[in-house]
Amino acid sequence: MTTYRAVIVEIQNNEIVSGNIEEIKSLAETSGAQVIQVFSQNLKKLIPSTCIGSGKVQEIKEFVKNNDIETVIFDMELSPSQESNLEDEIKANIVDRTGLIIEIFAQRARTKEGKIQVDLAQLSYLLSRLKGKGIDMSRLGGGIGTRGPGEMKLEADRRTIKDKIAKLKQELKLIEKNRDLHRKYREKKNIPQIAIAGYTNAGKSTLLNLLTSSDAFVEDKLFATLDPTTRRIKLSTGKQAIITDTVGFIQRLPHHLVDAFKSTFEEIKEADLILHVIDISTTEFNHHTNVVKEVLKELGAEHIPVIYVYNKIDAVEIPKETFLRYPKQRPFIMMSALKGLGQEELLKKIEESLSSFWEKLTLKIGHVDSWILSFLLSNGYIISQDEKEDYTVIEVELPVSVAGKLKKSLKPGQLL
Repeated sequence: MTTYRAVIVEIQNNEIVSGNIEEIKSLAETSGAQVIQVFSQNLKKLIPSTCIGSGKVQEIKEFVKNNDIETVIFDMELSPSQESNLEDEIKANIVDRTGLIIEIFAQRARTKEGKIQVDLAQLSYLLSRLKGKGIDMSRLGGGIGTRGPGEMKLEADRRTIKDKIAKLKQELKLIEKNRDLHRKYREKKNIPQIAIAGYTNAGKSTLLNLLTSSDAFVEDKLFATLDPTTRRIKLSTGKQAIITDTVGFIQRLPHHLVDAFKSTFEEIKEADLILHVIDISTTEFNHHTNVVKEVLKELGAEHIPVIYVYNKIDAVEIPKETFLRYPKQRPFIMMSALKGLGQEELLKKIEESLSSFWEKLTLKIGHVDSWILSFLLSNGYIISQDEKEDYTVIEVELPVSVAGKLKKSLKPGQLL
């Protein structure tokens, strides 16, 4: 990863409140920045042309000049004209919060789908900034925001960018179609779907690895994984479910990314259960919880049952008994995905939450109806089987939709 020297600008007024300064610093460092300084300004009213006051602009300009700074990062979304004006004044690469997060996604994308989604987000973002900027950006070296996807040049006109966006959307549609086929296949097999959601770096991939004994990529950085990873999970009763790790959320998640990663977020919307992973080792965990809940609402997933997984209890300094008195979302579990603490309790809660997915039946099956036994073995979970001389009594759990179809084909007396 190429490193670059940067400063951060946070602004607070009645219209905009910058996020946690540690978060924007962490985002900057994740992108490769060496954060040299943080500038703060309280404003009653934002300046239309440059957002910050002229005095602050000059202060930053002098610091940039004297300290070999390549990039100035604003913890807010700038308008294209504000970005262009600030670059003209400060003589450095100006990047807003949206551009920074999109750049991190570009660095993290590994699969073909992930790269297409990021390219789409980058181009949509560039399209709104092309006017009055193109050549100015090309003179700046180092830092982020100076390169677009592939060989895209910032001097390209709007039509070229729009054509590229249209092509990427077509490619993404083919991938989405394939993903949809896989999803429909899973639904046809009547296997419950579980989605892991949470604030970025909450430990979602670590939890997936713990529950499925897999080796999904894990790194202690923001947005370490972008591509959804799907695995089978075996519950204690022998039932199976499909569990998917999804991209991490963050406050003010850029709408360009939400739009581009629409198919990825579909994995959450189609789930039967959501595991909302919360990193309790950070003092911001309550705020992060609310951010994720708000994003789930925006995605239309607020109606799906949730288990709140308070993760990283091994990294919390306060005693567990004290933490238990904190206000929490319910149902919840406290665990450490890294250490494996709480795994069995979580699996039990998952089974309880998915109990409505299955229906328990007791059947009396004659030897001539062996097809029913084959059907049950293929589609359900045998609880008990009592062999009699002329028939067999079987207690079984089936997916509700399957149980409904079976009951319609049974003869009188077969369903006990």
